[in-house]
Amino acid sequence: MPYFRVLPELHKMLEMFSREQRWLILIVADPDAMASAMALKRIMSRRVNDVAIASINTVTRPDNMAMIHYTRLKMARFDPAMLSRFDAFALVDSQPHHNPAFKDIPFSIIIDHHPLPETPYPARYRDIRMQYGATSTLLTEYLYNLDIRPGKLLATALQFGIKTDTNSFERHFYDVDLRAYHYLNRFADHSLLSRIARSEFHLHLLETFAKACTNLYGIGKSGQYVFVGDVDNPDILVNIANFFMRVYEIRWVAVAGRSGDAVVVVFRGDGISCDVGAYASEVFSEIGWGGGHKVMARAEFPVAAAGEAELEMFIWKRLTSAALSRSKGRRLKAKVPDKTCEGKTAADMA
Repeated sequence: MPYFRVLPELHKMLEMFSREQRWLILIVADPDAMASAMALKRIMSRRVNDVAIASINTVTRPDNMAMIHYTRLKMARFDPAMLSRFDAFALVDSQPHHNPAFKDIPFSIIIDHHPLPETPYPARYRDIRMQYGATSTLLTEYLYNLDIRPGKLLATALQFGIKTDTNSFERHFYDVDLRAYHYLNRFADHSLLSRIARSEFHLHLLETFAKACTNLYGIGKSGQYVFVGDVDNPDILVNIANFFMRVYEIRWVAVAGRSGDAVVVVFRGDGISCDVGAYASEVFSEIGWGGGHKVMARAEFPVAAAGEAELEMFIWKRLTSAALSRSKGRRLKAKVPDKTCEGKTAADMA
């Protein structure tokens, strides 16, 4: 039994390539997008004159930087001046309406797994598969159908792309994602994949982690909140929130920090004790925006919305007020976690 479905329509894409062409593959750089771009470049490499990959964003996450380093990915930062040097353009793991940087670029190929807009971009070749958990899965299918055996570094990158976008098969994945990951397993370097996945933090971020562990506040019976102050990149809030969800006593957590003129709050939960997506919307939609899923959510609001209030207390009061409302009249008391991290009581915050 074959791993994947047969894709006879692939010949339409191959017919677009000629030996004289120079192609630019554009992405919003994350593991799935970078791996997908690498795979499309491999497909194009022996059919066109030249292929380059460019990202519209700067890569700062340690695991993404590790992926670039260990897979030897050559990727430039996109500059509109680059467009004149290429004949044709492809977009993977994204669509033109996702970012203003893609405006007015004549994409010939679009391959993605995110929802289509009401008016899809009229690319000559467009393959949007919303029933896939990762674009890397779709590109793995392409390689299989074209009888291209992925090299060690490409297979490892594609596995990491699938692993990241499905959160290690804990969200939004389908049978085809599992099949693709299993298929790639025979070609990938498992120790390299582990090394990339473990590269989650920069050394200087440990100070922020230490601050987070000594400043937890309880919200109700199962939640925790921490404000870590100024952060260079809000991604650290995600790392801290994910870390706290590994603590047995914590059922959901809100990790906040100031990034420039905005305050970002990252929520993580077990999906049982609290619907953090609905909670984020309830707490912050009035002063900014918030929302997400039952187990992961995000909110953001301008610093100015806090007025003269201290940010740490301002956020805590909004969180506890909403928690009290959700308790349907039951009295909730802020609670310090037992022996997990040193925290503060409700009286400390008042």
